Amino acid sequence: MLNALAQELNGILAGTSFDELFSDMGKRMFFPRGIISQGGEAKLYGKKANATIGTTVNDGHPVVLPEIQAQLPGLTPEESVAYAPTAGVPALRELWKQKMVDKNPSLKGKSTSTPVVVPGLTAGISYLADLFLSEGDVLLAGDPSWDNYALIVETRGNARLEKFPVFSGDLFTGGFNIPAFKEAVLAQVKEKGKAIMLLNFPQNPSGYTLTKDEAKEVVAFLKETAETGAKLMVWCDDAYFGLDYEENIETQSLFAYLADAHENIAAVKIDGPTKEDYVWGFRCGFLTFASKGMTAEQYDALQRKLMGVIRSSVSCCNTPAQHILLKMFNSPSLEEDKKKYRDILEGRYRKARNFVESRRDDTVLRPMPFNSGYFMSFQCVGIDAEELRVKLLHEREIGTIAIDSSTLRIAFSSLDKRDIDSTYEAIYTVAHEIKGN
Repeated sequence: MLNALAQELNGILAGTSFDELFSDMGKRMFFPRGIISQGGEAKLYGKKANATIGTTVNDGHPVVLPEIQAQLPGLTPEESVAYAPTAGVPALRELWKQKMVDKNPSLKGKSTSTPVVVPGLTAGISYLADLFLSEGDVLLAGDPSWDNYALIVETRGNARLEKFPVFSGDLFTGGFNIPAFKEAVLAQVKEKGKAIMLLNFPQNPSGYTLTKDEAKEVVAFLKETAETGAKLMVWCDDAYFGLDYEENIETQSLFAYLADAHENIAAVKIDGPTKEDYVWGFRCGFLTFASKGMTAEQYDALQRKLMGVIRSSVSCCNTPAQHILLKMFNSPSLEEDKKKYRDILEGRYRKARNFVESRRDDTVLRPMPFNSGYFMSFQCVGIDAEELRVKLLHEREIGTIAIDSSTLRIAFSSLDKRDIDSTYEAIYTVAHEIKGN
């Protein structure tokens, strides 16, 4: 028997694209009218006394140890040690929504939910799996893909991660494999009448972002498929958003185009400052929902289901990180400061790309298409990527990542520009040693 609050939320969401895609947990989930909800009301109306939340308060403010306050002199006790609201600090949520529109002009005037704060983008993906993938359900993703997708979807959620070959060729001959993508989506639609997919651009591990033409074709295909009655959900993992280094790249998230593309398309944006604003350890991300025809009441109901997942896992997200970000986003020098680091990343990208282009005829290491983000990857031909990784580590003291048996990922983001040529030279040399030529 479903909880009455879950039934209420399901009733509000009835007929929406999200409602028809909920997992078993998604249907059951709700945000309780318990301690957090009642404490929120008391914060507004309990003017004489508030005896709701388990914090230690003196004269109306949370206590904070001097050793902690000394490390966070710019934050008040409320900003440093108090609990944050389950959905996140309201001012930060509103500001991120505005920044999202500023960075994606196609979102202007479109209806979306207010971003909900989650403890990192990884948690955001995990929460989506909770809400929309039941045991045995399928999530489509590119091959190769970030290894944590499989851990979240298959090992943790007991659903299936089905992959389509993400590229039609290498750096010199191919791009996004649109035919394989279409085939994978249509196969799911034919079998189940729905398809849930994760699209990650710039992609990890390849460092590839769709070109403008590719993005248009993907969006048009999804809209055409939705018009047949198929229910589609697109998770836009925008972890490396904005770090694009070539002129022909689509600079907006696919979420901006899918937000009101069709009533049968449920779009979700998973993003945050982790990579965009160089705060990897803050563990602070955002989830934003959109679908054509959704009302404010329906978005609120959807957010309450997400809040139920947050409440039942971490309760709330990092308070000081949210307030530090809020202050940072209001800094007039922020964009100028960020440009310095973006330029450093682009310089490393150029250096790495120039090197692999100088070896375009190499038959052992074939670079996958890359044009953005933090990474690039090699397809290893005739050698094992793990053997190459281990040999590089122990014989050359160079760390790389073997994504699978044929894919070696290089994070040029973490290589000083002066070290790029020597690092790549060693990678090619050792690869040929293994091949025996």
